[in-house]
Formats: sequence, structure tokens, C-alpha cells
Amino acid sequence: MASCVDPLVVGRVIGEVVDPFVPSVSMSVRYGTKHVNNGCNLKPSMSADPPSVQISGRSNDLYSLVMTDPDAPSPSDPTMREWIHWIVVDIPGGSDPSHGKEVVPYMGPRPPVGIHRYVYVLFRQPCPCPAIAPPASRANFSTRAFATQFNLNLPVATVYFNSQKEPMNRKR
Repeated sequence: MASCVDPLVVGRVIGEVVDPFVPSVSMSVRYGTKHVNNGCNLKPSMSADPPSVQISGRSNDLYSLVMTDPDAPSPSDPTMREWIHWIVVDIPGGSDPSHGKEVVPYMGPRPPVGIHRYVYVLFRQPCPCPAIAPPASRANFSTRAFATQFNLNLPVATVYFNSQKEPMNRKR
């Protein structure tokens, strides 16, 4: 009997960024026409601008969205794990991050070396978030600590993509 292998486990998102969870909300992430599937590859130039994110769920539910890079500055030596790329809170279900409160402005991927994972984690909020101050640094963020601090429990959806530094165009 064949078993299904979870790409979040294979990609070490579960374990390094979040604990095991059961998805309960649908989240669609798109950069232009490119739909983000777990483990797909995107060039930094394709993901320089904020994506289109669509969240299912009831309109009276609120969600928090976190985007991190657990491989900063390099996958073999992630001493800055996790690098925070985006935080939006108080997103109503059935909408997108533009309807929420941006805590940390979007920063597109800029992997200096190696193949980096960029992880979107969605949490259901038990209530509106209090005023949140952005972290002093984007380095050494912890998705788990963020969830604990704001009583978010386990994620309700997660998706990630891979990206690596694009070669410089050579002038001849």
C-alpha cells in the first residue's frame, strides 16, 4: 500500500518552522500567474513584489499571516533562522492581507547563497491582535514564539517555495 508523503515534512517546514498540524483553511498564494505549490521554485525577481494571497474561512474569523526564511543566511549555516519577510494580522476570513494590518512590510526573497525556503504560515486568531510593534530586527524571528505570544495555537494553513540567487547578466 502506497503512503502519501507530506511535502511540508519532506521540505522540513514541519519540524524547523512549525509543529505538525491539520490544515483547516484554504490559502492560495500567487506571484503574477505563478501559483505557489509546496516546494516549487521561484526566482527572486518573480517574487520581489507582494503576492496575491486568498484566504478562505468565515468573514467573522480573523487570521495572521507570517512569511519567513528559515535558511538565512545560508541553508548549511542558518544562524539568522528565521528571517521575517512579512507579517499581517487581523485578516478577515474570505479575504486577503490588504484587509488586515501590516505589522512587518513585505520584503521579497534575497537569498545570498544556496536554495532557501520561503514559508507562508496562516494562523486563526482567537480575537483581534493588540497593537504589535514590529520586531527590532528581521533576523532570528521565531514563528512558534510569535504564535505562543499571541495565543495562536497551531497553523491552519502553510505553503512554501524555494528560491536561489539569480545569476548576474554578463555584459559582453
